Amino acid sequence: MSFPRDDKGELVRGTKRRPTLEDGVVVYANATILGGDVVIGRDSVVGSNVWLTKSIAPRSTIVIEKPRLVVREN
Repeated sequence: MSFPRDDKGELVRGTKRRPTLEDGVVVYANATILGGDVVIGRDSVVGSNVWLTKSIAPRSTIVIEKPRLVVREN
């Protein structure tokens, strides 16, 4: 992710670049949350290895479902 620049190529200062985590949010290992306008609502849980680039409503749980193992015998 590069820094925003104006028409003259100068860095734009004062731009929010980090997400907002409201009260009571739990973020597990290896989760990635990107974007200055992203808000993770209060009392939400972000599971391990989740990649987020959009806002999440309060009291949400975001996880990656594990694939199901299928065994076929010949």
